[in-house]
Amino acid sequence: MLDQPDDIHPLFHGAPRTTEFRKLRKRIVRLAREAIDQYAMVDRAPDAPRAKWLVCLSGGKDSYTLLAVLHELQWRGLLPVDLLACNLDQGQPGFPATVLPAFLERMQVPHRIEYQDTYSIVMDKIPAGRTFCALCSRLRRGNLYRVAREEGCSAVVLGHHRDDILETFFMNLFHGGRLATMPPKLLNEEGDLFLYRPLAHVAETDCEKFAQAMEYPIIPCDLCGSQDGLQRQQVKAILDGWEANSPGRRQVMFRALMNARPSHLLDPKLFDFAALARNPVASE
Repeated sequence: MLDQPDDIHPLFHGAPRTTEFRKLRKRIVRLAREAIDQYAMVDRAPDAPRAKWLVCLSGGKDSYTLLAVLHELQWRGLLPVDLLACNLDQGQPGFPATVLPAFLERMQVPHRIEYQDTYSIVMDKIPAGRTFCALCSRLRRGNLYRVAREEGCSAVVLGHHRDDILETFFMNLFHGGRLATMPPKLLNEEGDLFLYRPLAHVAETDCEKFAQAMEYPIIPCDLCGSQDGLQRQQVKAILDGWEANSPGRRQVMFRALMNARPSHLLDPKLFDFAALARNPVASE
C-alpha cells in the first residue's frame, strides 16, 4: 500500500511511515477483508446490484478504524459498495456536535448527521443505579435502521471488534445462560437490512493503536463511561487477567467460536441426539 498523496484515501493522509505502523495497518485491512469475504458481506455475482452501506461512526477508536479500513478497501477497488458514514447525535450533554461533521468534510467522506434525543428517554426510563446500555443500544439501533432505509442502504455496518465479540459471549454465558455472541453478519428482525461487523477478527488493541497513530479526534461515550461496575467491564477485566497470564488466549478463545461442535454440546435443537444409533459389530 503506497502512501503518496494521489494514491491514498484522505483518511490515511499523514499516516506514520514507521514499519510498525505499516504492519499494523496492513494487518487490520487484511483481517477486515478476510471477514468480509468469509461471511459473504458482498454479493459478488456479476449481475448483482451495487450495494450501499451505512457505516456507523460514534467518534470512538473502533468506528474511526472501521471507517478508514472500509474506505481503504473501496479506494483500492477491493470493496465494490457505496459507503455513507452516519453519526447519531443522541443529545448527550456536552457532546461536541461539530467535531465529526468537520472531520468528515475534511476527509471528503459522504455522510449524514442525525440528531435524535435518545439521552432524555434513557434518563427518564432507567431508574437510578441501573445500567443504560440495553435501552440506549435499542433506541440507537432503531434510529440507524430508519436512516439506512431512508438512504437506500442494504446494510448497517458497526465497528465491533474481536474483543467485543468475546466479551459478549462471556456475558451471555455468565449472565444470560446461553452460548451466543455478536455474529459478523446478521439479518434484522424485519428481514430488510443486514448488520455487518467487518472488524470481527481485529483485536481491540490494534484499533486503539491505529486510531491514536492517526490522531483521529476521539469522542468518549460519557453516558456509558460514567457508570462503574458494568457487566462488560467486569468480563473485560477477567479476559485481561487471562491474557496477562497466558498471552494469546483471547485469540484461542475466538477461534473456538469459529469451531463449534453441536454434537459435543447439550442443545437437542442443534443436534438430534435421539437419532444417534449404534452400529453393533457382528459377532463372528
